[in-house]
Amino acid sequence: MDKRITLVSSPALVAATLLLASCMSPVSPERTTLGPPRFALGAPGAPGLDLDQWNGSLSENSSNPASCDGTNPCLIKGFNPQNPHVGDAIIATFFWVGSTNIITSVTDHLTDIYRTPVGNQYTLVRYVTDGTVSMATYVATNVQNFPDASTDGNAILAVRANLSQNVPDGGVVMAAYSGLPVTVGPSAAAQGSGNALTVAAPGLVSAAAGGLVYGVTMSGTLVGADEPGAPFLRLAQLSDAFLTMHANHALFSDGGTVNPHWTWYFDPTHPGNWLAAAVVLNPAATHLGFTTQPTTTLPLMTIKPPVQVAALDDLGHTITTFSGSVTIAIGKNGGLLVPGTLSGTKTVSFVNGVATFSDLSIDQVGNGYTLTVTSSALRGAESNPFNISAL
Repeated sequence: MDKRITLVSSPALVAATLLLASCMSPVSPERTTLGPPRFALGAPGAPGLDLDQWNGSLSENSSNPASCDGTNPCLIKGFNPQNPHVGDAIIATFFWVGSTNIITSVTDHLTDIYRTPVGNQYTLVRYVTDGTVSMATYVATNVQNFPDASTDGNAILAVRANLSQNVPDGGVVMAAYSGLPVTVGPSAAAQGSGNALTVAAPGLVSAAAGGLVYGVTMSGTLVGADEPGAPFLRLAQLSDAFLTMHANHALFSDGGTVNPHWTWYFDPTHPGNWLAAAVVLNPAATHLGFTTQPTTTLPLMTIKPPVQVAALDDLGHTITTFSGSVTIAIGKNGGLLVPGTLSGTKTVSFVNGVATFSDLSIDQVGNGYTLTVTSSALRGAESNPFNISAL
């Protein structure tokens, strides 16, 4: 295990293959913009999140009227040459020379002559500064309203940070992830300085099973840095005359807690400051599932063991953070003489992602009963057939 990675638990990373570039030289003032790495975070055909598209650059002019409509200054980038997919999650980290968060909003639009607004909501997850340079990470989930995977130069999805003032230098790196509906999980950020080999780490974050950890570090000192080792893969490495940054990501098929570490090559002649942040994307609950099925029971007697229903993601994992309520009812009514009636507490709340119906009963003998469950936020489910029997 790379000594620059701290794994508190031992998550099994979905197998991936990536030919990593050799380490950067200790001093690297040249601008280096790597081409998009075309790899999947998971093994081919494996469930989970995959990198869809990414783009990024530094040396952006925040007052460019052609890019910013001649109105407020901005930092903007399109997903050219190809849009991500509708339904993706987008993470965008903006960088600039400055000591305060001057981003008033993050929006998106198409690259047609009208700059047609797209309307996805980008939420600030982490902002960090060392008093000289700053970076802020925003996330939008389930993005909509743009041409799916388009390569039309007039229909590219562009993500834009609207600024309250111009900045002398800035940029953005952004990535779109496909494969699962997601929610934004834990995040962490830190800043520090050094005049020797210096470790930069944002702090511990925990990912659920199937979750993704995105990590980014930057400095206003133009030196190289060693990236985190496995399970992290390179997303981007950018530098210009003022800033340098690294972005990495890792998929945790079984979940885990991690603190990504980079090692900056600061030295007595190149002392410098660093910023680091980490953001988790966790699979979102999408549907209900019976984890304890109803069993054959006497009429009017409580069904035991209690019926249990979980909030599940698309991989079948219980989402323990899900809150809300679920309602149960008879689906197929198997009453032999007259329809059966379900009694008991029929609407209950989730606790750690599981709802327990502890006092259900049905009054009429019958075969092939089923129960159905519904929740406003999730797809419903139907139980296995069961009987209400006098014997």
